[in-house]
Amino acid sequence: MPEHCAAYSCTNRRTTGSRARGITFHRFPKDKDKRKKWELALRREGFTATESSVICSQHFKQDDFDRTGQVVRLKDGVIPSLFSFLVHLQRPEKGRTTSTSRKAEGSPSVATRGDPEASTSYSQPEPNDDHSYALPASPSALKARLNEALARVESLEREKKNARAREKRAKTTVKSLLGDLREGNLINEELKERLGFYSDLQIDFMAKQGHEYSKDCREFALMLHLHGPKAYKYLRETRNFPLPHPHTLQRWLYSVDDESDAGEEMLGRPG
Repeated sequence: MPEHCAAYSCTNRRTTGSRARGITFHRFPKDKDKRKKWELALRREGFTATESSVICSQHFKQDDFDRTGQVVRLKDGVIPSLFSFLVHLQRPEKGRTTSTSRKAEGSPSVATRGDPEASTSYSQPEPNDDHSYALPASPSALKARLNEALARVESLEREKKNARAREKRAKTTVKSLLGDLREGNLINEELKERLGFYSDLQIDFMAKQGHEYSKDCREFALMLHLHGPKAYKYLRETRNFPLPHPHTLQRWLYSVDDESDAGEEMLGRPG
């Protein structure tokens, strides 16, 4: 079951989707005093963190993180501070007393003069920095919030770029391999053309142990091994590509349906 962020009204969960958005999750400190500070920061009445309780990265400031290693970590002693609370959970704001207000308190109410609209008073609400969507009160705080947003965008752009590069490498693997094998005289031009049908086949997924090979993967491996055994051995033993063991190929051959001519069509020798 995915872990949920313990912050009030936060719906973030530890999923592949949240990871793709650059959101990380952090467990409560084991130290009792530090854990208590985190619990108080959440302002959830009666809440007590468990060993599995987590808070997502959206409730920490950008400079709270240590991103020097491969794993994003929190700096020692930081406390979550970015939340979206209901009005009754927000800190009470102290009223400001000015000379104008003191003078107004000592003067008769304007409503007694017969003005019906004067009986309604209006007060300008002050910004609450506790709200995660509130506009910071100072230029420096606004700049810090902007830098956090830009850093998050850059992180997502890097992840997107890396994902595209991995996808491109996977799709061009077979195509580039065939060129290398032909240049090394490990396969002839006719076999290269026949194997070119599988030029878009992704080989990297074979590396996962226990993976069930697809039909195209089986056909490619069988054809290469039967018509280019030297090339197959070179890729498997020298280049360390995750190709099936020859014993596995033999089992595949025996499992081919005798009544179907698809196997003969695929495995027939070139020429």
